[in-house]
Amino acid sequence: MQLTSSRLFLRPVDPTDVQRLFAIYGDPDTNMFNPAGPFPDLAFAEEVLTRWLAHWQSFPFGNWAIFLREQPDQVLGFGGLTVREFAGKPVNNLGYRLAEEAWGKGYATEFARTVIAYGFDECQLPVIDAAVRPDHFASQRVLEKAGLRCYDQFHDVPGAPASLLYELRAQTWRDQGTPK
Repeated sequence: MQLTSSRLFLRPVDPTDVQRLFAIYGDPDTNMFNPAGPFPDLAFAEEVLTRWLAHWQSFPFGNWAIFLREQPDQVLGFGGLTVREFAGKPVNNLGYRLAEEAWGKGYATEFARTVIAYGFDECQLPVIDAAVRPDHFASQRVLEKAGLRCYDQFHDVPGAPASLLYELRAQTWRDQGTPK
């Protein structure tokens, strides 16, 4: 399922993405708020990509490679909707990670809004959640601009502060319209 927005083009991940996945997720700067740290090696990136590809076989959503529409040969990042478990309950998790050169340009918010619309309109999901570290203020702002609101926290990383849980319900999204 390919998606587009005003500036972005999204396509489901494919096996050719492994090098760029490792470049972005293996970068310490893109992982400064990730307690697990960067991917350790290309083999780990291959394992993650294999899981992402399998997710697409079970659900009508998953992780996309993110491009600028006018630069369809350069992956800016990855993100999507995946079924995960937070605090013991399954959720439709919105997640993303962009290469450092794509930061601060509104791409994450545009991506989030595009994927949320797909999740609610095409997949008929009742709710979309996200988890974010409490000190990752830029990502919190992205989620809030996309319409999600913080509703709880949970301890997902031993010895680290609790992650903040955000959600957006389909009915709320429809009632409010697209956030500006």
